[in-house]
Amino acid sequence: MKRRTLLASGAGAAMAAVLGAPLRAQSGKTKVGFIYVGPVGDGGWTYQHDQGRQAIEAQFGDAIETVYAENVPEGPDAERVLTQMVLGGANLIFTTSFGYMESTLNVAAKFPDVKFEHATGYMTTDNVSVYSARFYEGRAVQGHLAGNMTKSNKIGYIGSFPIPEVIRGINSAYIHAKQVNPDVEFKIVWAFTWFDPAKEADAAKVLIEQGCDVILQHTDSTAPQAAAQAAGNVYTFGQASDMAEYAPMPRISSIIDNWGPYYIERTQAVMDGSWASVSTWDGIGKGMVKIGEISDAVPAEIKASAEALRDRIAAGEYHPFTGPLNKQDGSAWLAEGETADDGTLAGLSWYVEGIEGDIPS
Repeated sequence: MKRRTLLASGAGAAMAAVLGAPLRAQSGKTKVGFIYVGPVGDGGWTYQHDQGRQAIEAQFGDAIETVYAENVPEGPDAERVLTQMVLGGANLIFTTSFGYMESTLNVAAKFPDVKFEHATGYMTTDNVSVYSARFYEGRAVQGHLAGNMTKSNKIGYIGSFPIPEVIRGINSAYIHAKQVNPDVEFKIVWAFTWFDPAKEADAAKVLIEQGCDVILQHTDSTAPQAAAQAAGNVYTFGQASDMAEYAPMPRISSIIDNWGPYYIERTQAVMDGSWASVSTWDGIGKGMVKIGEISDAVPAEIKASAEALRDRIAAGEYHPFTGPLNKQDGSAWLAEGETADDGTLAGLSWYVEGIEGDIPS
């Protein structure tokens, strides 16, 4: 029977540290580890990564063993947990948050025979790959829905950290809300956390007090949905997973991060010896980003137009960052019909024209 374990300190790991060599996975199994920034029960980002872990268990059965550590802070402690996981015999480790980049690289340099996969990062080595999803494609669909559904013309956005991934999402959502509703305004609150239900709820309440009747989020818990439900007449979107328990009010759709196929592919590569360092950035077309069911709270014609936008993005017929687009200061960015290149998007550090406020440093 396949074995799933929650990483914990123990005598075996301590002895391995003394000996300075990784333990072998039991019975020659491939051992796959996961480092999570939040709890597996967050209902969002970490929950969805753990669904991917369970997908590899279902795919490979007794041939693998998985282990995970949850609520691991980004920073020095992540390096300790990663080292412990390697010494426990992990052959492949997925580090599932941007802030694990330095820790992943440091530990990977010490253990060149172990393969590492870092989510949303950008630095690779011979034994470190990076992978991410084009979340901004899903934000385009969300913005389209939000612009159509708002009655106050004020849309709230809860940002986690001011990194390009989050800035891309804000811009994409705003562009597509503005396309269908020229009067729309965005109100942005930075929570400076990936997962903190209390802070996320407070951010949602602030946005609601400012008149926002639609709220998007790039944080991981369901707390904004609960705050919107308590306020009444406020729509939200599921983040990273479906969060369907809040359908049809306040959640009207969602972005779903579908990690399972990638995790299966990369685990298979380690098992058959074909693993190589790669940089992967897939979106709706490859199925790494999915749009959750659009609830019946959305009128049929709006639902149809949102699904049409989704399908055009998936088919490669439309890019969410297509000009004419200017930067926030009014300077030109993309000319008519021009699309943003991946290099620019990967390092995006500015708002598009029309969004008010500054990006925190």
